[in-house]
Amino acid sequence: MSENEKRTRKPNGESTIYFGKDGRWHGRVTVGVKDNGTPDRRHVSRKTKADIHKAVRELEKKRESGAMPKAGKPWTVKLWLAHWVENIAKPVISVNTYAGYEVAVRVHLTPGLGAHRLDKLEPEHIERFYARMKAQGSKAATVHQSHRTLRAALNEAVRRRHLAVNPARLAKAPKPDGDEEEVEPYSLEEVARLMNAAADRRHPVRWFLALAIGLRQGEALGLKWIDLDLDSGVLRVRRSRLRPKYAHGCEKPCGRKAGYCKQRKAIRPATKETKSRAGKRPIGLPPQLLPMLKLHREQQERSKQNARQLWEEGGWVFTDDMGRPVNPRYDWDEWKRLLKAAKVRDGRLHDARHTAATVLLLLGIPDTAVDGIMGWEPGGAMRRRYQHMTAPVLKNIADKLGHALWPTVNLAPEEIAARVKEALDSPPGEVPDDGDDDGGGEPVGVN
Repeated sequence: MSENEKRTRKPNGESTIYFGKDGRWHGRVTVGVKDNGTPDRRHVSRKTKADIHKAVRELEKKRESGAMPKAGKPWTVKLWLAHWVENIAKPVISVNTYAGYEVAVRVHLTPGLGAHRLDKLEPEHIERFYARMKAQGSKAATVHQSHRTLRAALNEAVRRRHLAVNPARLAKAPKPDGDEEEVEPYSLEEVARLMNAAADRRHPVRWFLALAIGLRQGEALGLKWIDLDLDSGVLRVRRSRLRPKYAHGCEKPCGRKAGYCKQRKAIRPATKETKSRAGKRPIGLPPQLLPMLKLHREQQERSKQNARQLWEEGGWVFTDDMGRPVNPRYDWDEWKRLLKAAKVRDGRLHDARHTAATVLLLLGIPDTAVDGIMGWEPGGAMRRRYQHMTAPVLKNIADKLGHALWPTVNLAPEEIAARVKEALDSPPGEVPDDGDDDGGGEPVGVN
């Protein structure tokens, strides 16, 4: 083999193929520039000349398509997820979104997939991980949250050229509601029982707001008196209450969880702005709620006088005995106690929001108004998720349809049945006498 056959060099840093002293063919391809400014040259080795040409062409295709991974020590899934969630995602996402990502990374993804090399992670690895989660008892919603988190993290790895493709996009994703029960909103009778039972609770109007206008838990607990205009009957949603998060404040380890440390320090703000422009909205209050809210404010003033200097003034609508905003966990427990007191079936606190949305459907409120009340972006996707075709809704639709299509709505049921029977018994083409003087008419049900 001649020397020219063994080595073919192209100018200006282009790909090079040569036969080495080790008896193998080698190729070097310039794919970019390293962080220090030097050329990023990738090396491949094959046994035959045909194989090395093929390998070099593959590297060149990756370079031209932008799918070439960056140079450097390969990431593990564990290291990339930790870097992504803390340094890339956290500064630009909401507190609640970060909390969900952090739990998915720490509790599920890192133990399940963290040992893999990032560039060696395959869709099959991910699918087997999802199957293990479900086999170990994780709900479908939990598995889907892990999937969404992994997909977002690996999308960023692709954008930064640590990966050529995102294996989480190729993996068969779990269905979020595959093993979840269908949401069943409370009926009007159940709502009435809940409202009656709420009168004996600490904050009755808290539950009236949830069931009547569908405020989210965070929106209700984040309300301040400056958000309410009781003269005009308008409530403005501006912020949402966050779940508290604490760190230890003790000098010596107290042996308790941070939330129970006597010197604990809050490391999460009390509220955040609503998550979307549609979420920041005005809502007209039913007139029956206005005197209830005024009474609630008077009762709060009495609590403030009783607490004296211990009262922590924050302007909150719903507070504890010291004026502090209500903890979401306490609020959830109160909902469960309310369900038992009202003797209605168990359900999520968020089901109150589904109930309010379904009542708006039953009342025939226009879609645009429903979106405004509930804080949804226009388009109908959230209405389809929250408004349920309950038996009263179906009957209401059926009644309206009957009134619109049949001219017999003012007749007694037995008269309707007689006219339908007469129409069905008539020979084809024969029109039954409808009793009018002109002797003509149309068969019942024909428009």
